[in-house]
Amino acid sequence: MIATPLLGVWVATSLAAYSNARVSWVAASGLLLFPVLPLAWIGVSEWRRRSRGEIRPHILTFGDRLLVRTVFLAVVFLVVLIATRPKVAFIALSARGDWFLGDRHGKVAEIVRRGAFKLAGSLEWLYDATHPNPYEQYKPQNQEKPTPPPAQESESESDSKKDPHDTTKTPAKPKMWPTSHAVHPIVTNIPPEEETSIESVGKYIASREKDPMLRVKALHDYVADRIAYDGPAYRAHAVPMEDGDAQQVFSRKLGVCAGYAQLLVALGKASGDEIVYISGNVRTTESAIDGDSHAWNAAKIDGIWYLIDPTFDAGYLDGSTFHKRYTSDYLFTPPHVFAVSHFPTDPAWQLQGKPISRGDFIRQPMMQPAFYARGMKLESPDRSQVTTSGTFDIRLQNPSTYLLVDYRAHGAGSGTRCRVDGFTHAACELPAGKWDVLLFGNDTSSGNFDYLGTFEVNRE
Repeated sequence: MIATPLLGVWVATSLAAYSNARVSWVAASGLLLFPVLPLAWIGVSEWRRRSRGEIRPHILTFGDRLLVRTVFLAVVFLVVLIATRPKVAFIALSARGDWFLGDRHGKVAEIVRRGAFKLAGSLEWLYDATHPNPYEQYKPQNQEKPTPPPAQESESESDSKKDPHDTTKTPAKPKMWPTSHAVHPIVTNIPPEEETSIESVGKYIASREKDPMLRVKALHDYVADRIAYDGPAYRAHAVPMEDGDAQQVFSRKLGVCAGYAQLLVALGKASGDEIVYISGNVRTTESAIDGDSHAWNAAKIDGIWYLIDPTFDAGYLDGSTFHKRYTSDYLFTPPHVFAVSHFPTDPAWQLQGKPISRGDFIRQPMMQPAFYARGMKLESPDRSQVTTSGTFDIRLQNPSTYLLVDYRAHGAGSGTRCRVDGFTHAACELPAGKWDVLLFGNDTSSGNFDYLGTFEVNRE
């Protein structure tokens, strides 16, 4: 009788916290579920009995009737609440299901928090049912499901297992990430007559680059450099099938993420490199904190899998206009960094020993690879969305990057500068509303600052 209404109130208040509505009002309305409406129902039923002159005793006791009516109303409320917001319920519970704990992090608070998020995770099936990934259909028909990659040992774990008395010199591991932000010279200098087909491009690159890491980089660079993103089709939610077909994308030099990923797979086949197609969700500055549907790749090099996203490394959209800007941020990106923005449908392709859940993916702050490449570490906040009643603070470990921080209305374009104290602290005095707080960094105090991450902030 108590737990069922509390469950309904928890869902409703989590939705309120996520959308920056007044949680206190929603919580107070929970009194309608118990005891106001159940008692009113009993009162009306009793009045109608008496008005009809019924004198038979009740089959159920007063407590039983109160219990049945309370549970019935609470279940109806819960079903209607979730059914009318199926796309948001799981996200809100996963992101803000612990709102009532505030900043508490004691032993009891953490037990309650884990329980709340575990309960939220039970609704993931509803999220999956209402969020079909349109790029699943572009997966190559002849692609077999690859063997899930083993948990890859990190360099620190490997070093910790090394015998301190072993004087054998260990060969230095090549630095794979971040890689050079320059297109491979083979790609820039490839003769036009060698670009007549996917096969000719793949074989040309394979014949001139024997290092497997650099060869896959060249394949990635070709796709990222040559293909433009079909912004108008993406914005219109009317992506033609050819935008996801490798041959069509190669010929038209135009596609969406599925086309970029399929073309890289096809080039890998031509060059003799094992590259697979992966689909899932990805987070950007424009997406909600759960992300949008997307497709990317993984390449197996010398027995080790590496994650690659040629679409993200090709450029960016401004409205429906694509702006070419080559980077290599998402080339051989460490799995724990890649997992901040990419969540594959098959958790094995996180390439992590312990894959994170979708709830974990939604909760983690939306930081960019450049943030980690600069050696920075976020201390607070530890969530993608937070609520504040005053100043919003960002605290981080930062070796030497100059910072700029601004806030703008959620989804809007122009921003207002926040106060930055040295390299490790920023403070934003936010008006009431829902805001995006953006973090930028640069090696010097002036010039072009790289985008490093976003926080959603609800100011009460």
